[in-house]
Amino acid sequence: MKTCFFIGHRNAPEALSPLLAEAVERHIAEYGVDDFVVGHYGRFDSLAAHAVRGAKQRHPETRLTLLIPYYPFRGLKELAEEYDATFYPPGMEDVPKPFAIVRANEYMIRTSDYLICYDRGQIGKTRDFVELARKRERKGLIHVENLAEKL
Repeated sequence: MKTCFFIGHRNAPEALSPLLAEAVERHIAEYGVDDFVVGHYGRFDSLAAHAVRGAKQRHPETRLTLLIPYYPFRGLKELAEEYDATFYPPGMEDVPKPFAIVRANEYMIRTSDYLICYDRGQIGKTRDFVELARKRERKGLIHVENLAEKL
């Protein structure tokens, strides 16, 4: 199973929609990705999930997994119906809530084969996560595609 994770700015523009759809299709068709993992904390996550749902119409074997950073997770029952699976990273039980999203994202970057991101290079967590992924990419551990470079 090949996994692709998404990281992007909370206020991503709608103009990313076609780029996300193309990237998801490419990751399925060319790279053999069959599991896409996404959070749900901003516009980028929403656009990414929408792109995967669209691709699932052509590739029903593809999974859309919701990353859960905390437990208990409010609204999980309602959200889970929109996803094929949920994932709560191991070892998160003792992580304080203010650090949970960061730790969950770091886990996904360490364990995913691919990262589709939207990083405009602004100071912040998105840039930090993409820098972490780029370090892993230089070691051949992950492939990173930054959609901000295509806008």
